[in-house]
Amino acid sequence: MPLQASVIMLGVKDVERAREFYVEGMGARVVQAYPGFVRCGLGEGSSDLALYEWDAVAQDAGVSAEGFGFRGFAVHHLADSREEVDALVEAAQAAGATVVRAPAEAAWGGYDGVFADPDGYLWKIASA
Repeated sequence: MPLQASVIMLGVKDVERAREFYVEGMGARVVQAYPGFVRCGLGEGSSDLALYEWDAVAQDAGVSAEGFGFRGFAVHHLADSREEVDALVEAAQAAGATVVRAPAEAAWGGYDGVFADPDGYLWKIASA
């Protein structure tokens, strides 16, 4: 059986702030919600996104909750056009994200930009 990512869980500092960013700001829909946990649907054919309290994620995994630095992890969204890249990065910034790298021509020949959500998770938005 091949490995699939059904849900991507992000440990966040403030579940409500993260929910607002992803649902109100970025158009995700709430699939499940419990105190300290929200699962969001990101769209047709996409994995869901689970937002869970940072310490609770670490506790569940049996690891230390220390550190909020670079995690060697980024989520990528493949857009259909350069205009979609621009629009998604602008929407993310309006919803509270930090633009890490503004959309521009990419060294690999496409077009991309990067933003960080309110908890610092990196999202690369790219098109060919």
